[in-house]
Amino acid sequence: MITRRFGRTEIDMPVLTCGGMRYQKAWSNDAEIDAEAQENLETTVRRGLEMGARHIETARGYGTSEMQLGRFLPSIPRDQFILQTKISPKYNKIEFLSEFDKSMRLLGMDYVDLLGIHGLNNEETWKMTVERGSLEAAQELKKQGRVRHIGFSTHGPTELIARACATGEFDYVNLHWYYIFQNNAPALIEAARQDMGVLIISPNDKGGKLYEPTEKLVDLCAPLSPMRFNALFCLARPGVHTLSIGVAKPSDWDEHLGTLERVDHAQTLTEPIVQRLDQAMADAVGAEWVRHWSEDLPLWQETPGEINLHTIIWLWNLAKAFDMTEYGAMRYNLLGNGGHWFAGQNAAKLAEGQVTEEEILRALNGYRFADRVIPILREAHDLMAGEEKKRLSQSES
Repeated sequence: MITRRFGRTEIDMPVLTCGGMRYQKAWSNDAEIDAEAQENLETTVRRGLEMGARHIETARGYGTSEMQLGRFLPSIPRDQFILQTKISPKYNKIEFLSEFDKSMRLLGMDYVDLLGIHGLNNEETWKMTVERGSLEAAQELKKQGRVRHIGFSTHGPTELIARACATGEFDYVNLHWYYIFQNNAPALIEAARQDMGVLIISPNDKGGKLYEPTEKLVDLCAPLSPMRFNALFCLARPGVHTLSIGVAKPSDWDEHLGTLERVDHAQTLTEPIVQRLDQAMADAVGAEWVRHWSEDLPLWQETPGEINLHTIIWLWNLAKAFDMTEYGAMRYNLLGNGGHWFAGQNAAKLAEGQVTEEEILRALNGYRFADRVIPILREAHDLMAGEEKKRLSQSES
């Protein structure tokens, strides 16, 4: 296993993290844990530990994950793993501390190495964190020795992430950044300025459903697999320290053995693939469009029907360039159902006539590609609309 200094935490962090969101039995906290489900989780985590992926990441909101980890982690010497859990922002300090206590009881631990504020995604969760006691509670736990380092996880806008990093209050951040989604680069720069540890969330699933890549992605990423390319692309970025590998079973680790062998040559291996992918995108939608489509595009809060133009156009680009319609549908149908984890609406209101083309065009006043937006919204809806989706934690029990 290759390790990296995890920012100012000084933790010797493996470049692959054992993410705890997909190997648990259920999203319901009180689900019955059968022997087969528990054995799968333990075997999966132990396989990661054998590889040297000794950072185990879980959360209070990950259903039975903490409970199941707590059934066997106490039997492993504490210095053999790095443990992170996450607690969502609360409206008061007492509630946050109560949730942390529950996590510790379930995990069977006296302390965690890393505690994350889980879901610093919008202004409301920002206020809950910095004004209503969640951060203060975490700092108290650190003084007590029950927490070694404090960070946050986020699906929020780049400006908010960078603002949180710039406070200097957090030792690390869990965020999204990978080839198909590089928007958070300014936040990475701020995290590096603050010497924060950086963990990349879900590079395999949210990074493009790379367990089931499209044929076009496979061809463009050769001789690497899309999953290995994306991992190396992330790890080649200065300031990125570890990737959360959302393993569901022991064999999910196999693909990443080939990643570890290539980390030292990540930049050289990925550069020609990036050039091919970039060219495929330009060929599919136009080079000028690629360079400038996101500039001056209204935010979802400023768009009639709260239609998330940024996200829909981004997904349309991926579908046109890389045949990623299935991935697009997974994300597109989450719009309107993901709350602050995936904000805004899809284009259903336009398709159904609840929002008119004229209203959207007025909101696009001054946008250089205004004439392209309506056709894209309609095509995206035709390509990707389907059954409404929910976040994993909402859809499984």
